[in-house]
Amino acid sequence: MSVAIVTGSAGLIGSEAARFFHAKGLDVVGIDNDMRKTFFGEGASTAWSVGELARDLPNYRHESLDIRDIGAVESLFARYGKSIAVVIHTAAQPSHDWAASDPHTDFTVNANGTLALLEAARKYCPDAPFIHCSTNKVYGDTPNRLPLVERESRWELDPSHPYAEHGIDESMSIDGCMHSLFGVSKASSDLMVQEYGRYFGMKTACFRGGCLTGPNHSGAQLHGFLSYLVKCAVTGDAYTVFGYKGKQVRDNIHAWDLVNAFWHVFQKPRSAEVYNMGGSRHSNCSMLEAIAVCEELTGRPMNWSYAEGNRAGDHIWWISDVRRFRSHYPEWSYRYDMRAILAEIHDAMTKRFGR
Repeated sequence: MSVAIVTGSAGLIGSEAARFFHAKGLDVVGIDNDMRKTFFGEGASTAWSVGELARDLPNYRHESLDIRDIGAVESLFARYGKSIAVVIHTAAQPSHDWAASDPHTDFTVNANGTLALLEAARKYCPDAPFIHCSTNKVYGDTPNRLPLVERESRWELDPSHPYAEHGIDESMSIDGCMHSLFGVSKASSDLMVQEYGRYFGMKTACFRGGCLTGPNHSGAQLHGFLSYLVKCAVTGDAYTVFGYKGKQVRDNIHAWDLVNAFWHVFQKPRSAEVYNMGGSRHSNCSMLEAIAVCEELTGRPMNWSYAEGNRAGDHIWWISDVRRFRSHYPEWSYRYDMRAILAEIHDAMTKRFGR
């Protein structure tokens, strides 16, 4: 029996990882205590996802434990020991807006929780690859210093800049910038995962994601913009765009494409790797462009408004350069582009919330 430990297993990436690795023949132990409901309210609860995993995956076992509980985490890892073939860590407090409201919870979930998992893995399954969902917020607001050019529907990088063709690579400094408290807690976990790779020789990989998305996202106003945007388009609920004229650009990667990248790492793990990972030039949009596609999909105007003040630490333009990952795993490729992602989310939201 080979076991995949998946934290945040009811969330967007965790549930995708649970299904993907289960389909590959691994037993899956999912850890998720529905903290998303605590962070964002009843509407963001992932309880429905736990039910679907239990229904669909015969070899899935759910553990509703808090990753900050060192004793509970170590007990779980001791139970499965060296049958643990991979640890996929997707659990997190994911919002930089929410983090400011409760810094202790944000930091302990993101940093201390990651440390608890790393140490348990080192004790009980040191050969298992440890795959960590980090974030591009570890770069803070440094991307906002890039020379941007205003276009009709989006901000774009000056074509002469080295990042213009492929996006931002891992050489960007994480120092000397405003991260938001969330960015700091995630940078702490990111660095610790790297260190367990370098210091202890564990097989670790950090994926610094842009916008991760897909139909299983329980989007909320403070996190999961594409999912929440499509939800509002389908339900007619009001949506607010914050700052930058609505021309801020995000690259978006479907959860399946990201988890497929995890699978490639699992098969040929390396130590202490860091990858920027997102939709890259293959899949990206501005807010205005995303709204336009939503209106095409629903066939009616969205109920949206504009607020001048941007969210603190928010990026104006982010596109990931994924060439480092591709150089290590050339067999990996995208399945979804921007249009396919939005169409799939629209179909799922129409089934769940259509009026």
